[in-house]
Amino acid sequence: MSPLLGICLKLFSALVFTLMAAGVKSIAGRYPTGEIVFVRSFFALIPLLIWLAWQGGVVASLRTSNLRGHLKRGVIGSTGMFCGFASLQFLPLSDSIAIGYAAPLAVVVLAAVILKERVRIYRWSAVTIGFAGVLIMLSPYISGVGKGLAPGPAFGAAIGLAGACCSAFASIEVRQLTRSEGTGAIVFYFMLMTSALGLSTAMFGWHMPNLQDAAMMLAIGILGGLGQIFLVQAYRYGDASLIAPFEYSTMLWAVAIGWFIFGEWPATAVLIGATIVITSGIYVILREQQLGLLRREQREVGSTRTT
Repeated sequence: MSPLLGICLKLFSALVFTLMAAGVKSIAGRYPTGEIVFVRSFFALIPLLIWLAWQGGVVASLRTSNLRGHLKRGVIGSTGMFCGFASLQFLPLSDSIAIGYAAPLAVVVLAAVILKERVRIYRWSAVTIGFAGVLIMLSPYISGVGKGLAPGPAFGAAIGLAGACCSAFASIEVRQLTRSEGTGAIVFYFMLMTSALGLSTAMFGWHMPNLQDAAMMLAIGILGGLGQIFLVQAYRYGDASLIAPFEYSTMLWAVAIGWFIFGEWPATAVLIGATIVITSGIYVILREQQLGLLRREQREVGSTRTT
């Protein structure tokens, strides 16, 4: 365990994923979302396979006994990726990322409903407050809902929220997959599935990229793969309860990149709502850590009594 290294890797993964999102935003208006999803997932396989080979064996890492679970996670996660990438075409970078913070809160709800995990009043309270923050973030776009879901900021906010919900469902599927599957297999089959679904949209008309955009597409995919590797490695060197809160550093990167590259600045309501959501999310993480320590103590006491 090396907590400082774990935190650094998590911060770096957050930066890499934000750069990837910025790359997606830079070309989102010129290419179909399905084409962007394909290149992001397909080219992400390059660093992933290199990393698995360096770890000591690609074939062993990709063995699976739950292909059905991978398919479910792939469909749900791919839908979330489609929605998230599409929202970048209509929203400032920071707003799109902030709306995505609804996903960890939704995971708590889904874990209680689907996995039958016990969620106490403290976490329910934090989740309720967090969703209030989500509504505040959405408030600048709610006025456009009455005009229908024509492409525009209101549409971007709606599909961004849909993407966050899909990400929450995908997280539940990942929790179930980890019971029998390795990290390499989970990531590989997701990328493979997403590449296939992205490729299936070619019949609706893809655009041949110029050299500059092709280089950007390659960079988007490689950044996505590297971000995934850094994320996995971060949790190897530090406890999840320590590492997870640094996910919210993406907001800092998004505001900075959005301002310097796209000349965007988040609305005040988005900043206020994001602060509420981040605070609630960190509370849920810390509460989970506290409960985890309590359960560990109870198991140790029980083990002592039986010996």
